[in-house]
Amino acid sequence: MTGAVVNPSTRYENKLLLVLFLSFGFVFFDRQALSFLAPMIREDFPLSNAQLGTLSGVLALTWALSGLVAGRLSDRLGRRKPVLIAAVVLFSVFSAASGLMTGFTGLLVARALMGVAEGAVLPMAQSLMVEASQPHRRGLNMGLVQGSSAGLLGGILAPVVVVVTAEHLGWRTAFYLTIVPGLLLAAWIAHSVREVPPGGATAPATTGSDGGRRSFAPVLRERNILLCMAIAVCYLTWFIVIITFTPTYLTEVKGFSPGTMSTIMTCFGVAWVLWGFLTPGISDRIGRRRTMIVFTVVAAVCPLAVVFVAQPALLGAIVVVTYTGLGCFTLFMATIPAETVPARSLATALGLVMGIGELCGGFVAPILAGWASDRWGLQIAMFTAAGGAALVVLLSFGLRETAPLVLRRRAERVTV
Repeated sequence: MTGAVVNPSTRYENKLLLVLFLSFGFVFFDRQALSFLAPMIREDFPLSNAQLGTLSGVLALTWALSGLVAGRLSDRLGRRKPVLIAAVVLFSVFSAASGLMTGFTGLLVARALMGVAEGAVLPMAQSLMVEASQPHRRGLNMGLVQGSSAGLLGGILAPVVVVVTAEHLGWRTAFYLTIVPGLLLAAWIAHSVREVPPGGATAPATTGSDGGRRSFAPVLRERNILLCMAIAVCYLTWFIVIITFTPTYLTEVKGFSPGTMSTIMTCFGVAWVLWGFLTPGISDRIGRRRTMIVFTVVAAVCPLAVVFVAQPALLGAIVVVTYTGLGCFTLFMATIPAETVPARSLATALGLVMGIGELCGGFVAPILAGWASDRWGLQIAMFTAAGGAALVVLLSFGLRETAPLVLRRRAERVTV
């Protein structure tokens, strides 16, 4: 009996999804490690809240600049695979190098170099994924690559593996071990990923045109791209501030043990995984704009719960329900831009949105939040995060709908 024949394009789509899922997931495993290890690092040498915010901020700064350059460069060269391989190798090496540092300055340099490498991963990964995705799976695939992967590896595995390793072997060893999965993934990418998927690229329908030029100017004429850049600034503020200061808030302000803190941070990861694919999947059905508005309203509640909910189990449950924003990241950083600009400008658009968001929301916001927290208490950081989400809700009302199914329904209603 002959088994069912799997379409080569579908087989490659699924394999690419797995490779990119793990690759971007380990980006966030490495990025999150510092926040979870901060209470233990402080036992070796002092780190103020402002310095902790600066360590997150400098990574976001170099991540932003790298994303801007790498996205445009890959569009000009027409090659993404070599850039992706180099980025995965280098971010693993620089993450491990953090374990060698003996003070704030050394950590600052290591985190800056790590951001240079990591910033190139998302534009490369999502531009490869969107071209290999069937239209009805586009939002789901991109959500799994960007949202659920980071949640599973950076949100669930990282706080458990990193904290347990640090408690038994020291925080430096926890950093050293991060190099292993990155090197293995780089080899897998080199062996399995193609520049063009079998059967050719499945480019999304777009509403814009760049006149054949690969530059920033035509991309910046698109209203959706400008709004996505502003949303990225506000949403990165929400995310980076929460993930940078919540572990310290839970241990130093609420007095939770490292184990309890790790458990609650794992709840963030559970929510990240769930909403990371559910939110983009839902947006395929009800629309990108409506999904952004509804799920961001819920996300604004999350940092407030960290401040006002005292019971750990209840706080963990509320986090799972309200940490919905990471699912929206896929929409404004990848799916909406991919459905707005021509395919030849895709990596440029993704790098631009991510770069501006990381530059302002990822770099400036945690530094300011850390400075304010040193003066008025760490609850200021959580209120800052909630304010960022509130601004996203207002900006999302201006988005033009891009979901293919929703646009098709509208067109059918017009013709009836």
